[in-house]
Amino acid sequence: MKKSLLLAIVSCSAILIGCSKIDPDTPKEYFTQWNSCESLTALQEYVQDVTNPSSVNYIKPEDRIATFDMDGTFVGELYPTYFEYNLLEYRVLDDPAYKDKAPEDVRETAQEIRDFVRNGTKLPDHFDMKHAQAAATAYAGMTLAEFDAYVKAYAAKPANGFIDMTYGQSFYKPMLEVFKYLEANGFTYYVVSGSDRFICRALVEAIGIEPNRVIGMDVRLESSGQGDEAGVNHTFGKEEDLVRTDELIIKNLKTNKVLQISQEIGKIPVLSFGNSGGDSAMHNYCMSNTLKSAAFMLIADDPERDHANREKALKLGEQWREAGYYVISMRDDFKTIYGENVKTTAFTF
Repeated sequence: MKKSLLLAIVSCSAILIGCSKIDPDTPKEYFTQWNSCESLTALQEYVQDVTNPSSVNYIKPEDRIATFDMDGTFVGELYPTYFEYNLLEYRVLDDPAYKDKAPEDVRETAQEIRDFVRNGTKLPDHFDMKHAQAAATAYAGMTLAEFDAYVKAYAAKPANGFIDMTYGQSFYKPMLEVFKYLEANGFTYYVVSGSDRFICRALVEAIGIEPNRVIGMDVRLESSGQGDEAGVNHTFGKEEDLVRTDELIIKNLKTNKVLQISQEIGKIPVLSFGNSGGDSAMHNYCMSNTLKSAAFMLIADDPERDHANREKALKLGEQWREAGYYVISMRDDFKTIYGENVKTTAFTF
C-alpha cells in the first residue's frame, strides 16, 4: 500500500512539474512596448531570415553586426537639445567651479546654445564642429574618472521639459527591446554617436552596454605624468591617471561614422539604426554590404509624449523611405516612449 501511495505521489508531482514548465516552443515576447507596425514586422522578418540556416540569406553570428546612433535613436534629444549641448551650457555658464575660467570662445559657444534653447536663435553654420572644439577645451584636465562622475551627476538632474524623468533615464523603452531581441538572436550591437565617446559610455552603462561597444567623438588623452613627453617616449606608471586634453581627434558624424566603424569594428554592419541625416552615411555603408542588410530611421513625430515637430518629422519620413530606409514612427509604432508615468511639460530656463 505504501508503494502504491508513493507511486501516486510521484506521478502527481510529475504532472504538477510538467504543468509549471514553459513550453520551449513558445516564442518569447520581446516587443511589449510596440504596436503592430510595418517597421517592426520588417525587423522581425529580416532577423528570422538571416538567422535561419536554411535561408540563402543566412548570416553567421560573427557577421551579425548592428550599429545604433544614440541621441534621438534610443536616447531623448529634445530637452530641448542634445544632452551634450545642455551639459556644455551648464559647465560654462552655470558651474561655479568652472564658469569663471572658461575661455572667451568657449563661453561664446555655450551662450549660442543658451540663445538657441531660450530664444530660438539659429545656431551658426557648422556648429557641430564649433561645439566639439569648445567641449574639448571645457573638460580638458579632467581624469576619465572625474569626467565620468561629472556626466553622471548631470544625468541625475531632472530632464528639462519632462515630469518624472532624469536625463539619465531618458531611454526609448521600445528601442531597449530591440537591443534584447538582437542579442537573443546572435547579433552584436555598437553605439556609434556624434556625441563624446565618454559621455555615451557614462549614459549607456545603465542599460548594460559595455564601453568597448561605444564609438563617438574623441579627444586626445594623455597620462597625468607624461608632461611634455610624447606618449611613445613615456612609460605609464601605476600611480598615474588618464587625462582629457583640449585636442579634438574626430567629430563622429556622417562619413566619419563610416571611417570609425571600419577602424574599430572591422566589419560592415548588416543592420543600422539612426534618426537624422548625420546617420545616412552609416546607413548607406550598411546597405553596401554583400550580405542582406537593412537600415531604420526613427522620426520624432509625437508632440504629445515628446517635444516634437510632427510636420518636419513626416517630411523626413518621406525622405528616408525614398532613400530605402525603413521608418519608425514614434507616435504610431511605440506604445510608450519613456514610460507611462513620464509626461511632457513646458521647458524651464
